[in-house]
Amino acid sequence: MSEGALTERDLAVLALEKRAWPAPGAKERAIRERLGLSPTRYYQLLNALLDDPRAQAHDPVTVNRLRRVRQARRDAREG
Repeated sequence: MSEGALTERDLAVLALEKRAWPAPGAKERAIRERLGLSPTRYYQLLNALLDDPRAQAHDPVTVNRLRRVRQARRDAREG
């Protein structure tokens, strides 16, 4: 990732990840409506953000939680 501040889109991705979603499909709908992204592209951006120290500094609780989830999924696939 480049130097400097997180973009508005980066901040919006992190904000969506902080929410609890009431029903299946609600998050994907919000991704399309609020960010204008496909869910696939959204998750690509999110994955990159999890490795970005700026995202860690901005929202360490959310980033650390998502890193743990990502690692658990990797471990499950490998195990």
